[in-house]
Amino acid sequence: MNESKILLNSVPIDDYGQAIEKMGNSVSSRINATPENADHGLAKLVITLVELIRKLMEKQAIRRVEGGTLSDNEIERLGETLMKLEMKMDEMKKLFNLTDDDLNLNLGPLGDLM
Repeated sequence: MNESKILLNSVPIDDYGQAIEKMGNSVSSRINATPENADHGLAKLVITLVELIRKLMEKQAIRRVEGGTLSDNEIERLGETLMKLEMKMDEMKKLFNLTDDDLNLNLGPLGDLM
């Protein structure tokens, strides 16, 4: 064992320092709220959450279709509903000048949200 390094859970403390520094850099780039841009930040948060829920719903719908638990009529309605929801999300993103990359929040060591 290298005596010059402090170990925490058998991982060199230097590795934690680098991870914390990266987190600090990503947090500072994400959190920049001012009274002038608070509405844009709130819109970004809400649209991100709705987009995450939409993607989860889409994955669940695919599972149900592949599982054979839906009738042809239900599959048609589900597909149409998901397409309309995606179009509305695109409208909202354009309204607030947001891209898909803007909605993909960096969660630090956990990685990206989407």
